[in-house]
Amino acid sequence: MGEPSPLCFCRLYFTLRKKTLSLELTVRPCSGAVEWSLTARTLKDKPGKHTQWSSKKSFPEVWWRGSGTEALIHSYSGTAADTYEGPAYGPSSIYILRLKSTERDTQVDIYLHEGPGPSGAFPELPLDPQVHTLGVGMTSVTLSWTQSPSITRSSMHNKKLSYEYCVTMNRKHNLQNLCSARKGKRMERSRKQGRKDKQGKDAEPLKAWWGQQWDAFEGRGSSAMIQSDFADPGCVCREVDTVCTVSDLLPDTQYYFDVFIIDRVNGTSTAYTGTFTHTHSEARGVMTPLRDGQVQWATLSLGSEGEQRFSFRPRGGQRNGLLTLQSCNTTKAKVTVSTRGRLLSSQDVGDQLAQIWLQGGLSYLIQLQALDTTSPKILGPERSKVCVKLQASSAFHRRGAPVLPVTLQLKSFNKLRSCSSVTLAWMGTEERSLYCLYQRQILDKSEEPVVTDRCLGPESRPAAERILCKYFQELDPRRAVTTAVIGGLNSGSMYIFDVYLIRRWGLPIKYHSKTVRTRREC
Repeated sequence: MGEPSPLCFCRLYFTLRKKTLSLELTVRPCSGAVEWSLTARTLKDKPGKHTQWSSKKSFPEVWWRGSGTEALIHSYSGTAADTYEGPAYGPSSIYILRLKSTERDTQVDIYLHEGPGPSGAFPELPLDPQVHTLGVGMTSVTLSWTQSPSITRSSMHNKKLSYEYCVTMNRKHNLQNLCSARKGKRMERSRKQGRKDKQGKDAEPLKAWWGQQWDAFEGRGSSAMIQSDFADPGCVCREVDTVCTVSDLLPDTQYYFDVFIIDRVNGTSTAYTGTFTHTHSEARGVMTPLRDGQVQWATLSLGSEGEQRFSFRPRGGQRNGLLTLQSCNTTKAKVTVSTRGRLLSSQDVGDQLAQIWLQGGLSYLIQLQALDTTSPKILGPERSKVCVKLQASSAFHRRGAPVLPVTLQLKSFNKLRSCSSVTLAWMGTEERSLYCLYQRQILDKSEEPVVTDRCLGPESRPAAERILCKYFQELDPRRAVTTAVIGGLNSGSMYIFDVYLIRRWGLPIKYHSKTVRTRREC
């Protein structure tokens, strides 16, 4: 009877097996207060099998309408788990469990055990069920707890362990059961998914379509054109370890931690007595203010000392803004954005442009720290450094970060390549934006194509290399492709082409370079 079910008020009926001397009934509310009571109804004459199955009425109703007595055995009201243990009421009795939610719809786990002794359905707690705090830092907390007797007993008998510990964290209150922790996690995922649905819709079909368009486009001749715009409280399960370090926390913030031991076979869990602690305040370091729309470069060293902090205040008393970041080399960085102690985002920044929508605050704290390329953990001081380019702007007013191109690949068409011209195409976005195309001829045949720094924008290119700049917009995402025909080229020569997406807000986006050689004979 452990399957949770939504309820407002309900009655459950059950009987015990013959010669059952005692019972144990446990009721565990998930996330709200309930009232429940257990009564036993005894008939003077137990209904026969013929009456039971031939009647149009349900079996409980036959008991209910028969002559007999009803006695209250146990009642409870509250949010905690409650258990009744006692003798069976009588051989001719039907038990009635009445449940009522007093605050809001909730879920309830119900477990029934017949016979003497413990049910064994729930993992046992040790004599010291308290979760202890071993260490507290600015962004991490280390916890410990005593081993459960259930795990100790299984280890002594060389049984395969079916238990694991799960650690949960939130900033509101301690949790009484794992059900409420999972419910909070589902609600958090639903909110995040709702924000991502618009941006992520049809992304995979578009990628497939993007590849199919090239073959169709090449057969249309040099006059063919396609123009358009294209428009995630944590829970850590640790097997049987009794020490856990929770990371990525905010400084100077109170957190509540709970530990649950889970029986994977029975699908049950028991909660330790949770704890709470306050992370340490940040050291008063240098904080660089970000001017609205200004591009900032940050150089970080690997290690705990290689951290830089920035502050951003949207102009005009606004509360929204857009933060864009990009790593300029192969090493990644970690960015954490918060406002008034509330975490907005914590993610890695690599070669792909990262966009974080700022909302709800008059000012924002932005922290950058270098990460090792082979491990997500922050390592000690190293010689390597990471360069990050970032910009914060309040000029973008939509609710959410803008959509990026599905792919940053440039495509050249072999059938449309001549001795003096080539045809290129690339994907755009649903925003009306400026796209600038640059070219550079590779004069030395032995010269390898130079991969320019992906963080360098069009301002770093000589004006003579710019071939064209164009706006385009097409709200249909399935036609978000634009093309350009580049003429006046030398026959048999190799050229490298670059396209930049230039926006009024955010950093310019550089497409992957494309190297094309014109035909020698036409």
